[in-house]
Amino acid sequence: MRYHKLKAGECPGTYVVTEPVTEQDLLRIANQIARKRLAKGTAITSTTEAAERLQTLLQTLLQDREHEVFGALFLDSQHRVLAFEELFRGTLDSASIYPREVVKRALLLNCGAIIAVHNHPSGNPEPSYSDRVFTQALKEALALVDVRLLDHLVVGAEGVVSLKERGQL
Repeated sequence: MRYHKLKAGECPGTYVVTEPVTEQDLLRIANQIARKRLAKGTAITSTTEAAERLQTLLQTLLQDREHEVFGALFLDSQHRVLAFEELFRGTLDSASIYPREVVKRALLLNCGAIIAVHNHPSGNPEPSYSDRVFTQALKEALALVDVRLLDHLVVGAEGVVSLKERGQL
């Protein structure tokens, strides 16, 4: 994609497309904007804010995937973004996720908190029983190394469900 197709608009947060673009160009542009919203150093001040940012990012990146993807938003002790990473990839309706590997990555990044995220290719963001069980196991594993699990967001084309808001974390 040639970047001269997209220019900043007159109002902050608006853009002007100067040439015809393909659907693939639009997806790349959306991906860039979504990743910018989760740039290193951005402070996450609430679960609602995280859900909005992650919904945009994950729906852009993951909604058309035919398999589950588990990722994590790694935050410092002030809840500023250190990184967003896709950690595991699964099948149509499940993914093998290992708390040990999430803990290893958290320690490598020296993070203080994590927001776990994964998609449901079906589009329905309703957490499964195994999603809830895994969330508790991950929370306990992270607690052993003083990393807080702030939330686990399940994203689908139909929206986002926060396990924290549901009282399941």
